[in-house]
Amino acid sequence: MLGTGQGQQCGLRERKKARTRASLREHALRLFREQGYQATTVEQIAAAAEVSPSTFFRYFPTKEDVVLQDDMDTRMIQAFERQPAALGPVASARAATQEVFASYTATDLDVIRQTAELTMTVPEVRARALDEFARTIDVVSEALAKRSGRQPDDLAVRTTSGAIVGVIMSITLPLDGWAERMSIKETFLRIDKALALLEAGLPL
Repeated sequence: MLGTGQGQQCGLRERKKARTRASLREHALRLFREQGYQATTVEQIAAAAEVSPSTFFRYFPTKEDVVLQDDMDTRMIQAFERQPAALGPVASARAATQEVFASYTATDLDVIRQTAELTMTVPEVRARALDEFARTIDVVSEALAKRSGRQPDDLAVRTTSGAIVGVIMSITLPLDGWAERMSIKETFLRIDKALALLEAGLPL
């Protein structure tokens, strides 16, 4: 068991890491707005945040990840785990999505809008987003496994996870560009409606 001093040290380290991560993301998004994604280098982002490029890569494996990696997964999983045990997995995902959207401030939503725009318009970020969705399937599978008492690689768990994430992908990564014209609120509402269709067995 950690002593009080050790626990405080761990807490301080985690808060420092969170501040560094947030600073890198904040400066990256500012530089992307000011000079464009392609013209901005990792070295410039690191310098703006007053850290080394190697520190940047400890937090974000690639420049694309500074756009894509946020705390949405963490918020979603925590909200998912708070749902009543009697609620089905898709209904729980809907409730968690609604809870997470309600938790965002206007500033949070503006950041989401910026990152969504970059995901839609920058080919490198859009391509990397597919990797993020694959990672999200793993994260959701872990949460579903914990809730159901099964293993993350259980066929039903993995299929349900893929269906939930696939629904979200269908809204956030459309091919015809119409999502670029939607507000973040409209996007979340559309995700909720799509999950409701999944919950109802995808009636056509």
